[in-house]
Amino acid sequence: MQHLDLQVIERALQWANRGHRLWLCTVLATFGSSPREPGAMLVARQDGEHLGSLSGGCVEEDFLERLRQGEFSEPVQRIRYGDQGEAPGSSRVLLPCGGSLEVLVERLEPDAATLTHLEVVHATLLGRRALIRRVPLDGRGAHFALAEAPGPAILREEDIIGVRIGPALRLIIAGISPVSQACASFASTLGFEVIVCDPREEARRAFAVPGVEVQAVLPSTFIASGACHAATAVVALTHDPRIDDLAMIEAVRTDAFYIGVMGSRQTSRQREKRLLRSGGLGPEQVARITMPIGLGLGSKTPAEIALAVMADIVRVHRGKARDAL
Repeated sequence: MQHLDLQVIERALQWANRGHRLWLCTVLATFGSSPREPGAMLVARQDGEHLGSLSGGCVEEDFLERLRQGEFSEPVQRIRYGDQGEAPGSSRVLLPCGGSLEVLVERLEPDAATLTHLEVVHATLLGRRALIRRVPLDGRGAHFALAEAPGPAILREEDIIGVRIGPALRLIIAGISPVSQACASFASTLGFEVIVCDPREEARRAFAVPGVEVQAVLPSTFIASGACHAATAVVALTHDPRIDDLAMIEAVRTDAFYIGVMGSRQTSRQREKRLLRSGGLGPEQVARITMPIGLGLGSKTPAEIALAVMADIVRVHRGKARDAL
């Protein structure tokens, strides 16, 4: 899941607590080119206020206009975009990319059941264990089941849609540097929840990326507090072994899917020896660390290095091998 989906659920909780009826939309399937993947969410009120994204623009405009006109009165509906209106519930909006999109639309009343349901979704996006939101198509009310695998997915039964949800993508950046600033900006744009840790007050004063959380603690302390889950990437970008090495020692003890540290090949060899000799790590733990970090793009500037770092994180998240690129 993306951090945007976490923001969607947080906004849904705010509105439901204020007594607003909500429409929660979830992408079920995409065919051909589409900017968002199955599981992506949008929440809206009937007056057009909304947060989230389904396609990047054209679908949202059509959905919100139809919502203002009083459509989507059923508790649960499925709609399609991009198929020239041939299927029941479909729209005649054609996607510029030539693809098509199927969306689940749930009308949620601002009652105790809705608030409880949204709280569980919110906790799941922040937590460690994936769940399946089982949504009966006859509107009987959604409920949850434990998921055997992480990550978003759509599971279909005869009369139930299962939406697998799990922790939102998180990036923990150990230490502030010019590369950290660019990396935080890229990651935020890519949909990560970004947390930067640095105990140095002077470094924190020079850091400014909108929407990024800054923790005034050693990264190793923050990581050891239980901040990592299976959708977390941890990167150390300062060239300071007092920050970077300690962060790596703690990160390899977590479920983080990506762990990397910046440095040249020579610096990385020296760091590997330190971690094995005095860091108390074993060969298998050190092997989890990507060093030097990032894809081999020939990067020179801080922005180019940050691009290589985020490209490698996305590669691992998508399950792509380096030689497949």
